[in-house]
Amino acid sequence: MKPFVVVVVVVANAGGLPHSSILVAFCLSLFVALNDARAPEPFFFPSISSQPSSSPALQPVSSPLSSSSSSSIMAAVSPGVQAVLVHEHHLNKTLLAALIVVSSALCVILLCLCCFCVYQQKNSQKSEQKSGKKPDAAKGLSLSPIMGKFNSVKMAARKGSVTVIEYPLLVTATDNFSESNILGEGGFGCVYKGQFDHNFLVAVKKLDGGGQEVEREFENEVDLLCKIQHPNIISLYGCCIYGETRFIVYELMQNGSLETQLHGPSQGSALTWHIRLKIALDVARGLEYLHENSNPPVIHRDLKSSNILLDSNFNAKLSDFGLAVVAGNQNKNNLKLSGTLGYVAPEYLLDGKLTEKSDVYAFGVVLLELLMGRKPVEKMTPSQCQSIVTWAMPQLTDRSKLPNIVDPVIRNTMDLKHLYQVAAVAVLCVQPEASYRPLITDVLHSLFPLVPVELGGTLRVTEHASAVCTKS
Repeated sequence: MKPFVVVVVVVANAGGLPHSSILVAFCLSLFVALNDARAPEPFFFPSISSQPSSSPALQPVSSPLSSSSSSSIMAAVSPGVQAVLVHEHHLNKTLLAALIVVSSALCVILLCLCCFCVYQQKNSQKSEQKSGKKPDAAKGLSLSPIMGKFNSVKMAARKGSVTVIEYPLLVTATDNFSESNILGEGGFGCVYKGQFDHNFLVAVKKLDGGGQEVEREFENEVDLLCKIQHPNIISLYGCCIYGETRFIVYELMQNGSLETQLHGPSQGSALTWHIRLKIALDVARGLEYLHENSNPPVIHRDLKSSNILLDSNFNAKLSDFGLAVVAGNQNKNNLKLSGTLGYVAPEYLLDGKLTEKSDVYAFGVVLLELLMGRKPVEKMTPSQCQSIVTWAMPQLTDRSKLPNIVDPVIRNTMDLKHLYQVAAVAVLCVQPEASYRPLITDVLHSLFPLVPVELGGTLRVTEHASAVCTKS
């Protein structure tokens, strides 16, 4: 009986039952009681066994009882003894049967209780997930300046993890989404400046309106940025879901977007020739990572100056991956035509054909913006617009006209040889035929020699200084 008791104790403890100790004690008590209730082993009464007898059948038996000898002994003893032995034998069988039945019943009860506990625990976890509560084991810390306020949880069916930020924290950080904290506006909402404890600054993009499109872009951007880490791609800090509104929290870029710097109040005055080339180099690096180093490759699909953000040192980072797609997973039937007028490649606009070369075309438009300081599409009349590509293409290939279309802020501040090289790269990138455009890796190698070493390129300061002196 002892091994069975040990098994019962192990099963009861493994089930994690709330009253397992009481149940085990009850089992032990029951087994002990049943053991004690068993009748003693059969014996002969002294009065009978001590009386001498001349009958040879009553001679002592020295060997153990066997099945053949037991019948002769039972026949030899008195009828009273026979009755006692038969009764004892019957009682042992009854107790054994009762013990088997009780043990089986206890095993069934324990098994049912274990199953019930497992079922209850799973239901409890599901209810916690539905109510938005996270188990303590899932709580983590992603940002040290706001330690203990964010919960790090893995999003379903996604690699990596994203920090889920509580809505009241965003309200406090943005001063209830005050207009004074607006950094910019997008298609589905505004981007706000936020400040957490210890002066930790962030940018909070608010996606309003709900709907499948907003939800799809929100999930797409969070999913991609969870997997991507690169110096020239914006860093994701966290996200928040509040009703039908979605929030994405990024690192704050102090100098805003390239669009604001070029076409805002400063009109590009803070962007020197070399800083502009550095920005182009950073953007090309970010695109090269998406096209060549990501597995699988990623097409940004919405590259433009407003999605190129600049930090305090004018390091450029790509942002807004809501429309980004994985290369090879798109076709005209399941991919909605999206993008911004002036940056969309002709083959995508006309035929819905989207490749990495579509991003190269958009990069060429950005390069023209940096070169000329003009918007990608400008209104000629209230009913007529002109793209920067159409307007600039005839003059980009004419060396006598090219210096005249350069942004006045940087005009006459660069070596003309470098200007011609940048213009040639831009012309190749905006070719109408996608096959004529270079890979972004080739663009990157073309820009390296034009950017000073201290800004991330290979141009030596002495070389640049001698070129300026020769020009003078």
